Amino acid sequence: MGLKLKNEYLSFHRLELGIILKTYGQGVATGKWKDYAIDICQGVAVFSIYRNASENPEYQIIKEPKLRNKQGQYRIIMQNGKVIKRGHDLEQVLTILNKFKPKLKLV
Repeated sequence: MGLKLKNEYLSFHRLELGIILKTYGQGVATGKWKDYAIDICQGVAVFSIYRNASENPEYQIIKEPKLRNKQGQYRIIMQNGKVIKRGHDLEQVLTILNKFKPKLKLV
């Protein structure tokens, strides 16, 4: 279920997971991503995207509700720990991943 913070469970909700899995599915379709993991840590929920199952995550989508009123509760970090996008709207934050995915070409 998630960790309980101030009478509120911390996890990705169904709509959030739908948005994330749509973006993830597009990466899988291009052959770039192969695996994912969902972790519930203290104070954050993390969706990790892997190029191969045996590697470190290429990207992590992090939901941290305590930052909701500051820079936004969603952020995406790269494998090296660099934050590449953060904000209040999950769909808007995920648009950055479309820039890193290869485009499909008609042959």
